[in-house]
Amino acid sequence: MKKMQLAVVFAAIFCLLCTLHAADKKTYTPPSDAKGDWSFVADPSLPNVLLIGDSISIGYTRLVREDLKGRANVYRPMRGKGPENCGDTLMGLARIDTLLGDRKWDVIHFNWGLWDLCYRNPLVKNQGNRDKVGGKLSVSPDDYEKNLEKLVARLKSTGAKLIWASTTVVPEGEDGRFVGDDEKYNAVAAKVMERNGVVTDDLFSLTKGFGGKFSVGPGNVHYTSEGSDALAAQVSASIAKALSH
Repeated sequence: MKKMQLAVVFAAIFCLLCTLHAADKKTYTPPSDAKGDWSFVADPSLPNVLLIGDSISIGYTRLVREDLKGRANVYRPMRGKGPENCGDTLMGLARIDTLLGDRKWDVIHFNWGLWDLCYRNPLVKNQGNRDKVGGKLSVSPDDYEKNLEKLVARLKSTGAKLIWASTTVVPEGEDGRFVGDDEKYNAVAAKVMERNGVVTDDLFSLTKGFGGKFSVGPGNVHYTSEGSDALAAQVSASIAKALSH
């Protein structure tokens, strides 16, 4: 009995720490990706798709919605009238029930990673306090694996078909991220997805193939409209395939 009580206490403490961690972080999305109208009229006769991810996914959400018009209702987590940046896996754990809401999902296309592998320093005043020299790593690879296991278990409990989106490429000159950590964290995620039978939408290979030509600027992880178009096309295809099976 005491062991069970301790387990409940530890679980509560963990959830509290996750919540505090999430509350302490400010998310960023390029204004060009977030601006405009995010409302749409869902068709109750169509399957429901949820996109979970950071600002990269915000950039392609409405394009995917348009691609799958007449075939699926495409949603993403929202805060007020704008799109929510889902941050790192600790933020995901703290908010997973809110991110999922109470809708019945047929497909969930999801990603965490760029935020996890980022180094941040509150003394540095650039966007996101990114500092790979004097900053602290947001989530270690070991914790990333553990967090993903918990998140995948929760996502599987919805009964939806799951699609993991591999983390997009880290460019040379990024202030808070090391080139190569994208591959390292993707390898960790690949093990989790293989164990859980989750298919992967390989956005890493796609964005690495861009060769930097669709970056909004030197050392920037975000993409121009052309880059988001290419991402949306692949995301839409992966979702369409899941819906057809």
